[in-house]
Amino acid sequence: MLRVLKKITCIIQEELNAKGCLETLLPQLHPSEIWQQTGRWNGYTAGEGIMFHLTDRQGKELGLGPTHEEVITKLAAETIRSYKQLPINIYQIQTKFRDEIRPRFGLMRSREFIMKDAYSFHSNEKDLKKTYLEMNDAYQNIFKRCGIETVSVDADSGAIGGAESREFMVTAEAGEDLILISPDKKYAANQEKAVSKAREASFLPKKPVEIRETIDQKSIELLCEKQGFDPSQIIKVILILAMTESNELQPVLISIRGDQELNEVKVINEISKHLKQSILSLKLIDKGDLESYSLNEIPIGFIGPDLSNSFLVKAKNIRKKFIRFADHTAANLESFVCGANKLNQHKVFANWSLFDEKPEVVDIRTAQAGERSTHDINQMLIEKRGIEIGHIFQLGCKYSKSLGATFTNDLGIEEPLWMGCYGIGVSRLAQAAVEQSHDNSGIIWPLAIAPFEIVVIIANIKDEIQKKLGETIYQELVESGIDALIDDRDERAGVKFKDADLIGIPWKIIAGRDSKANKVELRERGSGNTKLLDTKQAIDDVITEISRSK
Repeated sequence: MLRVLKKITCIIQEELNAKGCLETLLPQLHPSEIWQQTGRWNGYTAGEGIMFHLTDRQGKELGLGPTHEEVITKLAAETIRSYKQLPINIYQIQTKFRDEIRPRFGLMRSREFIMKDAYSFHSNEKDLKKTYLEMNDAYQNIFKRCGIETVSVDADSGAIGGAESREFMVTAEAGEDLILISPDKKYAANQEKAVSKAREASFLPKKPVEIRETIDQKSIELLCEKQGFDPSQIIKVILILAMTESNELQPVLISIRGDQELNEVKVINEISKHLKQSILSLKLIDKGDLESYSLNEIPIGFIGPDLSNSFLVKAKNIRKKFIRFADHTAANLESFVCGANKLNQHKVFANWSLFDEKPEVVDIRTAQAGERSTHDINQMLIEKRGIEIGHIFQLGCKYSKSLGATFTNDLGIEEPLWMGCYGIGVSRLAQAAVEQSHDNSGIIWPLAIAPFEIVVIIANIKDEIQKKLGETIYQELVESGIDALIDDRDERAGVKFKDADLIGIPWKIIAGRDSKANKVELRERGSGNTKLLDTKQAIDDVITEISRSK
Protein backbone atom coordinates (compact mmCIF):
# COMPACT_ATOMS: atom_id res chain seq x y z
CA MET A 1 0.00 0.00 0.00
CA LEU A 2 2.89 2.38 0.67
CA ARG A 3 3.99 1.91 -2.94
CA VAL A 4 0.43 2.65 -4.12
CA LEU A 5 0.29 5.83 -2.03
CA LYS A 6 3.66 6.96 -3.38
CA LYS A 7 2.49 6.48 -6.97
CA ILE A 8 -0.73 8.42 -6.35
CA THR A 9 1.30 11.16 -4.65
CA CYS A 10 3.68 11.36 -7.61
CA ILE A 11 0.80 11.76 -10.09
CA ILE A 12 -0.75 14.52 -7.94
CA GLN A 13 2.58 16.36 -7.66
CA GLU A 14 3.21 16.21 -11.40
CA GLU A 15 -0.25 17.56 -12.29
CA LEU A 16 -0.25 20.35 -9.68
CA ASN A 17 3.31 21.40 -10.46
CA ALA A 18 2.29 21.63 -14.12
CA LYS A 19 -0.38 24.15 -13.04
CA GLY A 20 2.23 26.28 -11.27
CA CYS A 21 1.33 25.17 -7.74
CA LEU A 22 4.01 25.31 -5.03
CA GLU A 23 4.49 22.45 -2.56
CA THR A 24 4.97 23.16 1.14
CA LEU A 25 4.47 21.50 4.53
CA LEU A 26 2.30 23.08 7.21
CA PRO A 27 2.11 22.37 10.97
CA GLN A 28 -0.29 19.68 12.13
CA LEU A 29 -0.80 21.12 15.63
CA HIS A 30 -2.85 24.34 15.48
CA PRO A 31 -3.38 27.03 18.12
CA SER A 32 -7.05 27.48 18.99
CA GLU A 33 -6.83 31.27 18.62
CA ILE A 34 -6.85 31.30 14.83
CA TRP A 35 -9.77 28.85 14.69
CA GLN A 36 -11.66 31.04 17.16
CA GLN A 37 -11.06 34.04 14.90
CA THR A 38 -12.85 32.30 12.03
CA GLY A 39 -15.62 31.05 14.35
CA ARG A 40 -14.88 27.38 13.67
CA TRP A 41 -13.32 26.26 16.97
CA ASN A 42 -16.60 25.49 18.76
CA GLY A 43 -18.10 23.79 15.73
CA TYR A 44 -15.06 21.54 15.31
CA THR A 45 -14.53 20.70 19.00
CA ALA A 46 -17.92 20.82 20.75
CA GLY A 47 -20.43 17.95 20.76
CA GLU A 48 -19.92 15.89 17.60
CA GLY A 49 -17.03 18.07 16.40
CA ILE A 50 -14.35 16.17 14.48
CA MET A 51 -11.19 17.90 15.72
CA PHE A 52 -8.93 16.13 18.22
CA HIS A 53 -7.98 18.85 20.69
CA LEU A 54 -5.92 19.17 23.86
CA THR A 55 -4.55 21.59 26.43
CA ASP A 56 -0.76 21.85 26.77
CA ARG A 57 1.21 22.32 30.00
CA GLN A 58 0.91 26.13 29.69
CA GLY A 59 -2.88 25.81 29.54
CA LYS A 60 -3.11 26.69 25.83
CA GLU A 61 -5.73 24.94 23.71
CA LEU A 62 -4.46 23.20 20.58
CA GLY A 63 -6.05 21.09 17.84
CA LEU A 64 -4.76 18.44 15.45
CA GLY A 65 -5.52 19.78 11.99
CA PRO A 66 -8.40 18.17 10.09
CA THR A 67 -7.94 20.93 7.48
CA HIS A 68 -5.60 23.92 7.14
CA GLU A 69 -7.57 27.01 6.01
CA GLU A 70 -6.72 28.97 9.18
CA VAL A 71 -3.02 28.10 9.18
CA ILE A 72 -2.42 28.88 5.49
CA THR A 73 -4.44 32.13 5.67
CA LYS A 74 -2.41 33.27 8.69
CA LEU A 75 0.76 32.51 6.73
CA ALA A 76 -0.57 34.46 3.74
CA ALA A 77 -1.43 37.40 6.00
CA GLU A 78 2.21 37.55 7.09
CA THR A 79 3.81 37.15 3.65
CA ILE A 80 1.54 38.61 0.95
CA ARG A 81 1.55 42.39 0.71
CA SER A 82 0.87 43.37 -2.91
CA TYR A 83 -1.27 42.35 -5.88
CA LYS A 84 2.04 41.79 -7.70
CA GLN A 85 2.54 38.64 -5.59
CA LEU A 86 -0.76 37.19 -6.77
CA PRO A 87 -2.09 34.72 -7.73
CA ILE A 88 -0.37 31.99 -5.74
CA ASN A 89 -1.43 28.37 -5.21
CA ILE A 90 0.18 26.40 -2.39
CA TYR A 91 -0.33 22.69 -1.64
CA GLN A 92 0.83 20.03 0.77
CA ILE A 93 0.50 16.27 1.13
CA GLN A 94 0.46 15.15 4.75
CA THR A 95 -1.41 13.27 7.47
CA LYS A 96 -4.67 14.73 8.73
CA PHE A 97 -6.66 13.80 11.84
CA ARG A 98 -10.43 13.64 12.34
CA ASP A 99 -12.38 12.20 15.24
CA GLU A 100 -14.81 10.46 12.90
CA ILE A 101 -18.28 9.61 14.20
CA ARG A 102 -18.41 6.45 12.05
CA PRO A 103 -14.88 5.25 11.30
CA ARG A 104 -15.06 2.40 8.81
CA PHE A 105 -13.11 0.41 6.22
CA GLY A 106 -9.66 1.44 7.45
CA LEU A 107 -8.63 3.87 4.73
CA MET A 108 -12.16 4.81 3.69
CA ARG A 109 -13.10 6.88 6.72
CA SER A 110 -10.38 6.77 9.32
CA ARG A 111 -9.22 9.00 12.14
CA GLU A 112 -5.81 9.41 10.53
CA PHE A 113 -5.40 9.71 6.77
CA ILE A 114 -3.21 11.20 4.05
CA MET A 115 -4.58 14.19 2.21
CA LYS A 116 -3.49 16.64 -0.44
CA ASP A 117 -4.84 20.09 0.34
CA ALA A 118 -4.17 23.19 -1.76
CA TYR A 119 -5.03 26.84 -1.15
CA SER A 120 -5.01 29.61 -3.72
CA PHE A 121 -4.91 33.38 -3.12
CA HIS A 122 -6.14 36.02 -5.58
CA SER A 123 -6.72 39.73 -6.02
CA ASN A 124 -10.25 39.33 -7.38
CA GLU A 125 -13.12 36.90 -7.86
CA LYS A 126 -12.55 36.51 -11.60
CA ASP A 127 -9.02 35.23 -11.02
CA LEU A 128 -10.27 32.84 -8.30
CA LYS A 129 -12.82 31.36 -10.73
CA LYS A 130 -10.09 30.92 -13.36
CA THR A 131 -7.92 28.94 -10.93
CA TYR A 132 -10.97 26.98 -9.75
CA LEU A 133 -11.52 25.79 -13.33
CA GLU A 134 -7.81 25.02 -13.74
CA MET A 135 -7.88 22.89 -10.59
CA ASN A 136 -11.01 21.14 -11.85
CA ASP A 137 -9.03 20.29 -14.99
CA ALA A 138 -6.04 19.12 -12.92
CA TYR A 139 -8.31 16.87 -10.84
CA GLN A 140 -9.81 15.29 -13.96
CA ASN A 141 -6.27 14.56 -15.20
CA ILE A 142 -5.19 13.14 -11.84
CA PHE A 143 -8.10 10.71 -11.57
CA LYS A 144 -7.82 9.68 -15.22
CA ARG A 145 -4.10 8.97 -14.79
CA CYS A 146 -4.83 6.97 -11.63
CA GLY A 147 -7.09 4.76 -13.72
CA ILE A 148 -10.33 5.40 -11.82
CA GLU A 149 -13.71 6.58 -13.08
CA THR A 150 -15.15 9.59 -11.30
CA VAL A 151 -18.31 11.67 -11.39
CA SER A 152 -18.07 15.41 -10.75
CA VAL A 153 -21.08 16.65 -8.75
CA ASP A 154 -22.45 19.87 -7.29
CA ALA A 155 -21.85 19.76 -3.56
CA ASP A 156 -22.56 21.51 -0.30
CA SER A 157 -19.59 23.44 1.09
CA GLY A 158 -20.32 22.32 4.67
CA ALA A 159 -18.13 23.58 7.49
CA ILE A 160 -15.45 24.73 5.01
CA GLY A 161 -17.83 27.33 3.57
CA GLY A 162 -17.68 29.27 0.32
CA ALA A 163 -19.85 30.23 -2.62
CA GLU A 164 -19.41 27.19 -4.83
CA SER A 165 -17.96 23.71 -4.54
CA ARG A 166 -17.71 20.44 -6.50
CA GLU A 167 -17.07 16.92 -5.29
CA PHE A 168 -15.37 14.17 -7.25
CA MET A 169 -16.96 10.80 -6.59
CA VAL A 170 -15.96 7.25 -7.35
CA THR A 171 -19.16 5.27 -7.89
CA ALA A 172 -19.16 2.10 -5.78
CA GLU A 173 -21.69 0.09 -3.76
CA ALA A 174 -19.69 0.76 -0.57
CA GLY A 175 -20.05 4.54 -0.99
CA GLU A 176 -21.50 6.56 1.89
CA ASP A 177 -22.74 9.41 -0.29
CA LEU A 178 -25.88 9.25 -2.39
CA ILE A 179 -25.56 11.09 -5.68
CA LEU A 180 -28.31 11.91 -8.17
CA ILE A 181 -27.43 11.90 -11.86
CA SER A 182 -29.43 12.66 -15.00
CA PRO A 183 -29.18 9.99 -17.74
CA ASP A 184 -27.68 12.55 -20.16
CA LYS A 185 -24.89 13.20 -17.58
CA LYS A 186 -25.51 16.95 -17.79
CA TYR A 187 -26.54 17.12 -14.13
CA ALA A 188 -25.03 15.41 -11.11
CA ALA A 189 -25.17 16.41 -7.46
CA ASN A 190 -24.71 15.05 -3.99
CA GLN A 191 -28.16 14.50 -2.47
CA GLU A 192 -27.31 17.10 0.20
CA LYS A 193 -27.18 19.70 -2.59
CA ALA A 194 -29.36 18.21 -5.32
CA VAL A 195 -32.44 19.95 -6.69
CA SER A 196 -35.25 18.38 -8.69
CA LYS A 197 -38.84 18.94 -9.75
CA ALA A 198 -41.16 17.30 -7.21
CA ARG A 199 -44.16 15.38 -8.45
CA GLU A 200 -47.39 17.35 -8.72
CA ALA A 201 -49.55 17.46 -5.60
CA SER A 202 -52.97 15.82 -5.57
CA PHE A 203 -55.67 18.43 -6.13
CA LEU A 204 -57.57 19.77 -3.12
CA PRO A 205 -60.44 22.10 -4.06
CA LYS A 206 -60.71 25.66 -2.76
CA LYS A 207 -63.49 25.81 -0.16
CA PRO A 208 -64.20 27.72 3.03
CA VAL A 209 -61.81 26.66 5.76
CA GLU A 210 -63.18 24.10 8.18
CA ILE A 211 -61.82 22.88 11.51
CA ARG A 212 -61.85 19.10 11.68
CA GLU A 213 -61.49 16.92 14.78
CA THR A 214 -58.47 14.63 14.29
CA ILE A 215 -58.10 12.92 17.66
CA ASP A 216 -54.61 11.39 18.12
CA GLN A 217 -53.89 11.78 14.41
CA LYS A 218 -50.45 13.37 14.84
CA SER A 219 -48.66 11.74 11.92
CA ILE A 220 -49.14 12.22 8.18
CA GLU A 221 -49.78 8.48 7.85
CA LEU A 222 -52.60 8.46 10.42
CA LEU A 223 -54.15 11.63 9.03
CA CYS A 224 -54.27 10.12 5.54
CA GLU A 225 -55.56 6.76 6.81
CA LYS A 226 -58.35 8.23 8.96
CA GLN A 227 -59.34 11.26 6.84
CA GLY A 228 -58.66 10.02 3.31
CA PHE A 229 -56.13 12.73 2.38
CA ASP A 230 -53.11 12.31 0.14
CA PRO A 231 -49.78 13.27 1.82
CA SER A 232 -49.16 15.87 -0.91
CA GLN A 233 -52.30 17.76 0.24
CA ILE A 234 -50.95 18.23 3.76
CA ILE A 235 -48.45 20.77 5.06
CA LYS A 236 -46.15 19.22 7.61
CA VAL A 237 -44.91 21.78 10.15
CA ILE A 238 -41.64 21.09 11.95
CA LEU A 239 -40.30 23.01 14.95
CA ILE A 240 -36.53 23.09 15.28
CA LEU A 241 -34.00 24.70 17.63
CA ALA A 242 -30.78 25.79 15.95
CA MET A 243 -27.63 26.35 18.04
CA THR A 244 -25.64 29.26 16.64
CA GLU A 245 -21.87 29.79 16.88
CA SER A 246 -22.62 32.53 19.44
CA ASN A 247 -24.30 29.84 21.62
CA GLU A 248 -27.82 31.17 21.14
CA LEU A 249 -30.86 29.00 20.47
CA GLN A 250 -32.89 30.11 17.47
CA PRO A 251 -36.37 28.58 17.00
CA VAL A 252 -37.24 27.75 13.39
CA LEU A 253 -40.71 26.94 12.09
CA ILE A 254 -40.58 24.95 8.87
CA SER A 255 -43.45 24.14 6.49
CA ILE A 256 -42.99 21.38 3.92
CA ARG A 257 -45.39 19.27 1.87
CA GLY A 258 -46.40 16.08 3.65
CA ASP A 259 -44.94 13.72 1.06
CA GLN A 260 -41.49 15.39 1.15
CA GLU A 261 -38.45 14.85 3.37
CA LEU A 262 -36.54 17.69 4.98
CA ASN A 263 -32.92 18.18 3.92
CA GLU A 264 -30.98 19.04 7.09
CA VAL A 265 -27.96 20.42 5.23
CA LYS A 266 -30.12 22.81 3.21
CA VAL A 267 -31.91 23.90 6.40
CA ILE A 268 -28.60 24.66 8.15
CA ASN A 269 -27.43 26.68 5.15
CA GLU A 270 -30.65 28.72 5.00
CA ILE A 271 -30.56 29.49 8.75
CA SER A 272 -26.86 30.45 8.49
CA LYS A 273 -27.66 32.75 5.59
CA HIS A 274 -30.58 34.31 7.48
CA LEU A 275 -28.59 34.91 10.69
CA LYS A 276 -25.25 35.59 8.96
CA GLN A 277 -23.45 33.15 11.26
CA SER A 278 -22.64 29.45 11.39
CA ILE A 279 -25.02 26.89 12.88
CA LEU A 280 -23.46 24.26 15.17
CA SER A 281 -26.42 21.89 15.46
CA LEU A 282 -30.15 21.37 14.93
CA LYS A 283 -32.60 19.80 17.37
CA LEU A 284 -36.17 18.76 16.68
CA ILE A 285 -38.37 19.94 19.56
CA ASP A 286 -40.38 17.17 21.21
CA LYS A 287 -42.59 16.88 24.29
CA GLY A 288 -39.60 16.47 26.59
CA ASP A 289 -38.20 19.84 25.57
CA LEU A 290 -41.29 21.83 26.55
CA GLU A 291 -40.46 21.70 30.26
CA SER A 292 -36.68 21.73 29.74
CA TYR A 293 -36.80 25.07 27.92
CA SER A 294 -39.83 26.47 29.83
CA LEU A 295 -41.83 26.66 26.62
CA ASN A 296 -45.54 27.37 26.68
CA GLU A 297 -47.58 24.28 25.85
CA ILE A 298 -47.11 23.63 22.13
CA PRO A 299 -49.60 21.23 20.48
CA ILE A 300 -46.93 19.04 18.86
CA GLY A 301 -48.46 17.03 16.04
CA PHE A 302 -51.10 19.71 15.39
CA ILE A 303 -48.90 22.75 14.66
CA GLY A 304 -49.84 25.03 11.77
CA PRO A 305 -47.67 27.41 9.69
CA ASP A 306 -49.20 30.29 11.68
CA LEU A 307 -48.02 29.14 15.13
CA SER A 308 -47.79 32.28 17.22
CA ASN A 309 -44.52 33.60 18.66
CA SER A 310 -46.38 33.79 21.98
CA PHE A 311 -45.55 30.12 22.52
CA LEU A 312 -41.94 31.25 23.09
CA VAL A 313 -42.68 33.98 25.66
CA LYS A 314 -41.58 32.01 28.72
CA ALA A 315 -38.72 30.22 26.96
CA LYS A 316 -35.29 30.26 28.57
CA ASN A 317 -32.17 30.93 26.47
CA ILE A 318 -34.26 30.94 23.29
CA ARG A 319 -34.85 33.85 20.94
CA LYS A 320 -38.47 34.94 21.19
CA LYS A 321 -39.28 34.97 17.48
CA PHE A 322 -39.42 32.16 14.93
CA ILE A 323 -37.52 32.13 11.68
CA ARG A 324 -40.25 30.92 9.32
CA PHE A 325 -39.37 28.87 6.24
CA ALA A 326 -41.65 27.21 3.71
CA ASP A 327 -40.34 24.81 1.11
CA HIS A 328 -41.44 25.53 -2.46
CA THR A 329 -43.60 22.39 -2.41
CA ALA A 330 -45.62 23.81 0.49
CA ALA A 331 -45.65 27.43 -0.71
CA ASN A 332 -47.09 26.39 -4.09
CA LEU A 333 -50.18 24.73 -2.58
CA GLU A 334 -53.31 26.85 -3.09
CA SER A 335 -55.48 24.72 -0.80
CA PHE A 336 -54.14 22.38 1.87
CA VAL A 337 -54.55 20.64 5.21
CA CYS A 338 -52.51 21.81 8.20
CA GLY A 339 -52.50 21.81 11.98
CA ALA A 340 -54.92 24.18 13.75
CA ASN A 341 -52.52 24.91 16.69
CA LYS A 342 -54.91 23.09 19.03
CA LEU A 343 -54.70 19.51 20.19
CA ASN A 344 -56.66 17.05 18.04
CA GLN A 345 -57.61 19.64 15.41
CA HIS A 346 -56.60 20.33 11.81
CA LYS A 347 -57.63 22.98 9.28
CA VAL A 348 -58.92 21.70 5.95
CA PHE A 349 -59.00 23.87 2.78
CA ALA A 350 -56.56 26.34 4.34
CA ASN A 351 -54.56 28.76 2.17
CA TRP A 352 -51.62 31.12 2.68
CA SER A 353 -53.74 34.30 2.52
CA LEU A 354 -55.17 33.37 5.94
CA PHE A 355 -51.83 33.86 7.70
CA ASP A 356 -50.47 37.24 8.78
CA GLU A 357 -46.81 36.20 9.03
CA LYS A 358 -45.61 34.87 5.69
CA PRO A 359 -42.67 32.45 5.68
CA GLU A 360 -39.57 32.86 3.54
CA VAL A 361 -39.85 30.48 0.57
CA VAL A 362 -36.71 28.34 0.19
CA ASP A 363 -35.54 24.99 -1.16
CA ILE A 364 -35.19 22.70 1.87
CA ARG A 365 -36.53 19.40 0.54
CA THR A 366 -34.52 16.28 -0.27
CA ALA A 367 -34.41 15.52 -3.98
CA GLN A 368 -35.12 11.87 -4.85
CA ALA A 369 -34.33 9.43 -7.62
CA GLY A 370 -37.19 9.15 -10.12
CA GLU A 371 -37.95 12.88 -9.99
CA ARG A 372 -37.46 15.15 -12.98
CA SER A 373 -34.25 17.09 -13.42
CA THR A 374 -34.62 20.88 -13.35
CA HIS A 375 -32.32 21.27 -16.39
CA ASP A 376 -34.57 19.04 -18.54
CA ILE A 377 -37.92 17.73 -17.30
CA ASN A 378 -37.61 14.73 -19.64
CA GLN A 379 -34.58 13.53 -17.65
CA MET A 380 -35.52 11.37 -14.64
CA LEU A 381 -32.82 11.40 -11.97
CA ILE A 382 -31.14 8.12 -11.06
CA GLU A 383 -29.22 7.41 -7.87
CA LYS A 384 -25.80 5.90 -7.28
CA ARG A 385 -23.62 5.39 -4.24
CA GLY A 386 -20.41 7.38 -4.29
CA ILE A 387 -17.12 7.68 -2.41
CA GLU A 388 -15.87 11.26 -2.20
CA ILE A 389 -12.17 11.43 -3.12
CA GLY A 390 -11.82 15.11 -4.00
CA HIS A 391 -13.50 18.43 -3.29
CA ILE A 392 -12.80 21.93 -4.62
CA PHE A 393 -14.18 25.16 -3.13
CA GLN A 394 -14.46 28.83 -4.00
CA LEU A 395 -14.01 30.23 -0.49
CA GLY A 396 -14.19 33.91 -1.37
CA CYS A 397 -13.04 36.22 1.43
CA LYS A 398 -14.45 34.32 4.43
CA TYR A 399 -11.11 33.40 6.01
CA SER A 400 -9.08 36.39 4.88
CA LYS A 401 -11.56 38.80 6.47
CA SER A 402 -11.57 36.88 9.77
CA LEU A 403 -7.77 36.63 9.95
CA GLY A 404 -6.85 40.02 8.50
CA ALA A 405 -5.20 38.62 5.36
CA THR A 406 -5.09 41.61 3.01
CA PHE A 407 -3.11 42.93 0.06
CA THR A 408 -2.65 46.34 -1.55
CA ASN A 409 -4.26 46.64 -4.98
CA ASP A 410 -2.94 48.58 -7.99
CA LEU A 411 -4.59 51.75 -6.63
CA GLY A 412 -2.86 51.41 -3.25
CA ILE A 413 -6.08 50.35 -1.50
CA GLU A 414 -6.03 47.48 1.01
CA GLU A 415 -8.41 44.59 0.25
CA PRO A 416 -9.03 41.09 1.66
CA LEU A 417 -7.52 38.20 -0.31
CA TRP A 418 -9.80 35.98 -2.38
CA MET A 419 -9.29 32.29 -1.63
CA GLY A 420 -9.87 28.85 -3.10
CA CYS A 421 -9.40 25.46 -1.44
CA TYR A 422 -8.82 22.09 -3.12
CA GLY A 423 -8.56 18.67 -1.42
CA ILE A 424 -7.84 15.09 -2.49
CA GLY A 425 -7.93 12.14 -0.10
CA VAL A 426 -4.76 10.30 -1.12
CA SER A 427 -5.30 7.23 1.06
CA ARG A 428 -9.03 7.32 0.37
CA LEU A 429 -8.36 7.38 -3.37
CA ALA A 430 -6.40 4.14 -2.97
CA GLN A 431 -9.27 2.53 -1.05
CA ALA A 432 -11.83 3.82 -3.56
CA ALA A 433 -9.84 2.27 -6.40
CA VAL A 434 -10.13 -1.08 -4.61
CA GLU A 435 -13.89 -0.66 -4.15
CA GLN A 436 -14.32 0.19 -7.82
CA SER A 437 -12.04 -2.53 -9.20
CA HIS A 438 -11.99 -5.97 -7.55
CA ASP A 439 -13.37 -9.48 -7.87
CA ASN A 440 -13.76 -12.53 -5.64
CA SER A 441 -10.02 -13.21 -5.86
CA GLY A 442 -8.95 -9.77 -4.61
CA ILE A 443 -7.86 -6.36 -5.87
CA ILE A 444 -7.50 -5.41 -9.54
CA TRP A 445 -5.24 -2.36 -9.38
CA PRO A 446 -5.20 0.14 -12.26
CA LEU A 447 -1.74 -0.15 -13.79
CA ALA A 448 -0.67 3.43 -12.96
CA ILE A 449 -1.05 3.02 -9.20
CA ALA A 450 -0.45 -0.72 -8.79
CA PRO A 451 2.26 -1.56 -6.23
CA PHE A 452 4.05 -3.44 -9.05
CA GLU A 453 3.24 -3.63 -12.74
CA ILE A 454 4.10 -7.31 -13.07
CA VAL A 455 5.01 -10.24 -10.84
CA VAL A 456 7.31 -13.01 -12.06
CA ILE A 457 6.26 -16.21 -10.33
CA ILE A 458 8.66 -19.14 -10.10
CA ALA A 459 6.20 -22.01 -9.68
CA ASN A 460 8.72 -24.37 -8.07
CA ILE A 461 11.74 -22.67 -6.55
CA LYS A 462 13.46 -26.03 -6.14
CA ASP A 463 13.49 -26.55 -9.91
CA GLU A 464 16.75 -24.95 -11.08
CA ILE A 465 15.50 -24.42 -14.65
CA GLN A 466 12.40 -22.57 -13.44
CA LYS A 467 14.43 -20.59 -10.92
CA LYS A 468 17.05 -19.50 -13.43
CA LEU A 469 14.48 -18.60 -16.10
CA GLY A 470 12.37 -16.60 -13.62
CA GLU A 471 15.36 -14.62 -12.36
CA THR A 472 16.52 -13.90 -15.94
CA ILE A 473 13.05 -12.62 -16.91
CA TYR A 474 12.86 -10.46 -13.76
CA GLN A 475 16.25 -8.91 -14.49
CA GLU A 476 15.31 -8.09 -18.10
CA LEU A 477 12.07 -6.46 -17.04
CA VAL A 478 13.79 -4.30 -14.39
CA GLU A 479 16.47 -3.24 -16.88
CA SER A 480 13.68 -2.27 -19.31
CA GLY A 481 12.19 0.11 -16.74
CA ILE A 482 9.32 -2.16 -15.72
CA ASP A 483 8.27 -2.07 -12.04
CA ALA A 484 8.55 -5.80 -11.41
CA LEU A 485 8.32 -8.11 -8.41
CA ILE A 486 9.67 -11.66 -8.24
CA ASP A 487 7.99 -14.33 -6.13
CA ASP A 488 10.77 -16.78 -5.33
CA ARG A 489 9.32 -18.03 -2.04
CA ASP A 490 9.50 -21.67 -1.13
CA GLU A 491 5.69 -22.03 -1.34
CA ARG A 492 3.25 -24.07 -3.41
CA ALA A 493 2.47 -22.57 -6.82
CA GLY A 494 -1.23 -22.24 -5.94
CA VAL A 495 -0.41 -20.09 -2.90
CA LYS A 496 1.71 -17.78 -5.04
CA PHE A 497 -1.01 -17.46 -7.69
CA LYS A 498 -3.64 -16.62 -5.08
CA ASP A 499 -1.41 -14.08 -3.35
CA ALA A 500 -0.67 -12.33 -6.66
CA ASP A 501 -4.42 -12.11 -7.41
CA LEU A 502 -5.19 -10.89 -3.90
CA ILE A 503 -2.56 -8.13 -4.09
CA GLY A 504 -3.92 -7.21 -7.51
CA ILE A 505 -0.75 -6.91 -9.60
CA PRO A 506 -1.90 -6.28 -13.21
CA TRP A 507 0.36 -8.82 -14.99
CA LYS A 508 1.93 -12.19 -14.21
CA ILE A 509 4.67 -14.15 -15.95
CA ILE A 510 4.79 -17.72 -14.66
CA ALA A 511 7.92 -19.81 -15.03
CA GLY A 512 6.51 -23.28 -14.55
CA ARG A 513 6.54 -26.75 -16.07
CA ASP A 514 7.10 -25.41 -19.62
CA SER A 515 10.36 -23.70 -18.63
CA LYS A 516 12.36 -26.58 -20.14
CA ALA A 517 11.00 -25.52 -23.54
CA ASN A 518 11.80 -21.86 -22.73
CA LYS A 519 8.05 -21.10 -22.57
CA VAL A 520 6.17 -19.14 -19.90
CA GLU A 521 2.57 -18.15 -19.13
CA LEU A 522 1.62 -14.49 -19.55
CA ARG A 523 -1.58 -13.69 -17.63
CA GLU A 524 -3.53 -10.42 -17.29
CA ARG A 525 -5.13 -9.92 -13.87
CA GLY A 526 -8.18 -7.94 -14.99
CA SER A 527 -9.37 -10.08 -17.90
CA GLY A 528 -7.84 -13.37 -16.77
CA ASN A 529 -6.54 -13.93 -20.33
CA THR A 530 -3.60 -16.35 -20.38
CA LYS A 531 -1.12 -17.10 -23.18
CA LEU A 532 1.67 -19.68 -23.37
CA LEU A 533 4.53 -17.91 -25.16
CA ASP A 534 8.24 -18.15 -25.83
CA THR A 535 10.07 -16.24 -23.13
CA LYS A 536 11.27 -13.43 -25.41
CA GLN A 537 7.81 -13.01 -26.93
CA ALA A 538 6.21 -12.84 -23.46
CA ILE A 539 8.70 -10.18 -22.30
CA ASP A 540 8.27 -8.11 -25.48
CA ASP A 541 4.46 -8.37 -25.33
CA VAL A 542 4.13 -7.33 -21.71
CA ILE A 543 6.59 -4.42 -22.09
CA THR A 544 4.54 -3.23 -25.08
CA GLU A 545 1.24 -3.55 -23.18
CA ILE A 546 2.54 -1.75 -20.10
CA SER A 547 4.16 1.03 -22.14
CA ARG A 548 0.94 1.52 -24.13
CA SER A 549 -1.10 1.87 -20.93
CA LYS A 550 1.14 4.48 -19.31
